[in-house]
Amino acid sequence: MGIFDFFGKATPESVIAKHASRIANRRAQAPDRWESIHAVGKLQSPAAVQTLLPRFGFFVDPSITDNEEKDETFRYIIEVGAPAIDPVVKFMGKAETLSWPLRILERLGNEERVVTELLALLAPMRTEYERDPQRKLQVLSALEERQDPRIIPAVLRFAEDTSDAARYHAIGAILHQVNVEESKDALGAHLAKEESLRIKGRLLATFAEKGWALPDAAKAALSKAMPPGYTLDASGVPKAR
Repeated sequence: MGIFDFFGKATPESVIAKHASRIANRRAQAPDRWESIHAVGKLQSPAAVQTLLPRFGFFVDPSITDNEEKDETFRYIIEVGAPAIDPVVKFMGKAETLSWPLRILERLGNEERVVTELLALLAPMRTEYERDPQRKLQVLSALEERQDPRIIPAVLRFAEDTSDAARYHAIGAILHQVNVEESKDALGAHLAKEESLRIKGRLLATFAEKGWALPDAAKAALSKAMPPGYTLDASGVPKAR
């Protein structure tokens, strides 16, 4: 027993020990979980952040209660500032959904750090079939909103993903980059074998906008299945009708 416990004053460690399991328990009574979120949040430390983060891992009814608890948890973590980043990044490595921790990282870290952590999450992910690709889709979608020279090399392999949604976001991330022209040949080759009409349309819109001619393989493939609204001119550049 520590001296603080002897005199009846809780230590940060004892507060966390008392409230951690309740914060992470979706079956706990809402008023009890709310009390625990406040008790730990007031500590404003990396250890408190680590204890609060599991609250983002589950949903409770009613939705208004769920939103209030998550908003309050978010507020407490943001108040910790930069020292909260490392616990958040660690949590992202195992979280089933990334929406809330990513929002925190976006608030506390600069764009370079955000991209760095997104690419670190993406690196071990595979392009083969998986039952639930939501984490991968969230990472690719987040990269689709950013510009960084590291993004194209990291996401290009996901243009071959078995998931249509993953391919869509990966190609979107590539098309959003300043250095997208470096991928023109790879995108043209992919267009020759892509089956999704919406992905074909997205690629054709870019080729048309930039005046890029399609490679022969893509022209041959599209002559059999050109998405509605496009034609090819004599030089092989897509044109919107």
